Amino acid sequence: MAFLSGLVAVWMLRKRLCEGIAWNWGLRKQRRRFRRVFPLAFLILAGMAICGGAIHAPSNYDALAYRVPRVLHWLAAGRWHWIYTDFQRVNTRACGMEWLSAPMIVFTGTDRWLFLINAVSFLLLPGLVFSLFRQVGIRPRVSWHWMWLLPTGYCYLLQAGSISNDLFSTVYALAAMDFALRARKSGRVPEVCLSALSVGLLTGAKASNLPLLLPWVVAIAPTWRVCLARPLAVGALLVAAVGASFLPMAVLNTDYSGDWSGARIEHVAIGSGPVWLHLVANGTTLLLANLAPPLFPCAPAWSRFAEAMTPASLKALFVQYGFEPGARDWSLPEIQIEERAGLGFGVTMLLALSVLAVVIGGRNRELRRPGPPRDLVSRLVCIAPWFSLLYVVMKLDLSGVGRYLAAYYPLLGMGLLLSPAQAGLVRRRWWRSWALFACGLAGLLLILSPARPLWPARWCLQHCGSRWKSSRLAARAIDAYEAKSRRAEVFAPVIAMLPAEATVLGFSAYDFPETSVWKPFGSRRVLHVKLSDTAAAVRERGIKYLLVTMGASDESWPQWAQRMDVRELHTVPLKMWGSLPPFVWHLVELNPHAPGHNQPQPEPARRNDS
Repeated sequence: MAFLSGLVAVWMLRKRLCEGIAWNWGLRKQRRRFRRVFPLAFLILAGMAICGGAIHAPSNYDALAYRVPRVLHWLAAGRWHWIYTDFQRVNTRACGMEWLSAPMIVFTGTDRWLFLINAVSFLLLPGLVFSLFRQVGIRPRVSWHWMWLLPTGYCYLLQAGSISNDLFSTVYALAAMDFALRARKSGRVPEVCLSALSVGLLTGAKASNLPLLLPWVVAIAPTWRVCLARPLAVGALLVAAVGASFLPMAVLNTDYSGDWSGARIEHVAIGSGPVWLHLVANGTTLLLANLAPPLFPCAPAWSRFAEAMTPASLKALFVQYGFEPGARDWSLPEIQIEERAGLGFGVTMLLALSVLAVVIGGRNRELRRPGPPRDLVSRLVCIAPWFSLLYVVMKLDLSGVGRYLAAYYPLLGMGLLLSPAQAGLVRRRWWRSWALFACGLAGLLLILSPARPLWPARWCLQHCGSRWKSSRLAARAIDAYEAKSRRAEVFAPVIAMLPAEATVLGFSAYDFPETSVWKPFGSRRVLHVKLSDTAAAVRERGIKYLLVTMGASDESWPQWAQRMDVRELHTVPLKMWGSLPPFVWHLVELNPHAPGHNQPQPEPARRNDS
């Protein structure tokens, strides 16, 4: 109903929404637009990324483990509900991407087309980057070059064909800031409303985007007179913006878990420990995530070196305060993947060289040409994102912090490119050569990406894999490609063994790609089962068949099977991650009990989630 209401609203407001847009898509105009090298490079990279999403099934681990499953649980129940589970991420996380995914899953009956959300978001980045950079006073020539280059950052390019939600939220961040700065100049209420709606959607996409409210407040504050001129319209939009934000999820988290962020029920200690420890851990992780080359064969040697050079006392502090392994070991992958990639080596080095060249070349007459005067608000808008970054770095202790900042990178880059000297720099041959080299590296990464390779990886692994496994590096690469290629259907061997009557399946869920268990969508309903549940409680929910792995349970498999009174049907080892051994899964059937049969249940072992 909400989806249909949205379509009706868009249709009714189509003239106003399309006001000022010239729909001229002539072939000659497009050829002229993409004749220049940087737009052409972006077009090629965009085509490669989207092609990868079209020909490969989704493999983003977080999406398959909890973002898509939570949608499937809600659709199966016909409403939103707090899911009964040991894996609380399906309940506590922001759900902006999920509300867009739900109608696509309903109408298509598959998750194969969910990548289009990110594909469209990626194609919107150049225009938004250019518009925002111009609003803060960056020269037109500089804005034009960076509008094509900034989206080639690995965290954007690798997600353009994915179903991750970091690139997706970057569009909201850019739109919120752009509309706020436009409203300050034009005094138009619709732009204030669109900015408020965008920032609401920004926080509703990821809770880690909440610190970006600071630069938005700085940008929107000068429009207070505009808001007072139309209080009813602005108030109505604010209600919608709050509804689309993280606030409803925060209220639900508080009600169900006693903590607005959900960290308590997830057993995650966000922000615990001294500030300096977070600065050291996240500062180093961010540096490595953004400077690591797309291909790094020396990654194992680097990881051993980092392990040896980290003091034992520092390691102990990381463990004591609950830092995730990826936030404390400072290892690097052999190839950049979407779960860990930041802005990337090519764009980061180009940005650093651009700033360094301006600083060193300050005496150059061409580089010293004065620019137009900038007002205080524009300067503060460029400074505020750095305070947001500082706050995030002081709080997070999670793996993959480089990708969490996808929405931050364009806002952080604004202040670095403000100098009028940048306009002369983009003409330099060395600058343009490095920019094209960065695009080439990005293209190579897209071709070799384990998630969506654009070379016949599966055929080569089938025919040559046995010979390549003699090399340790090749063996690790084979594991990565095989794990990624099978992730979307990782439970297919078990599903093929299910009895025809198993339309309801109990599932021991704790950070596993559950989406595969639901396939084909609509054929069965999956209900989470806690390993501490009693057999009577499971039967009361109408569950006869269960798929379980013992994981971190204190009980052994024989103990659990005896306590639950189950009959084992099949045991299947399944590989979830390329770097870890397979997990052993048990497909079992609860033995039937006569009506009124009450078997005493021993005290269940407590699950250790620490």
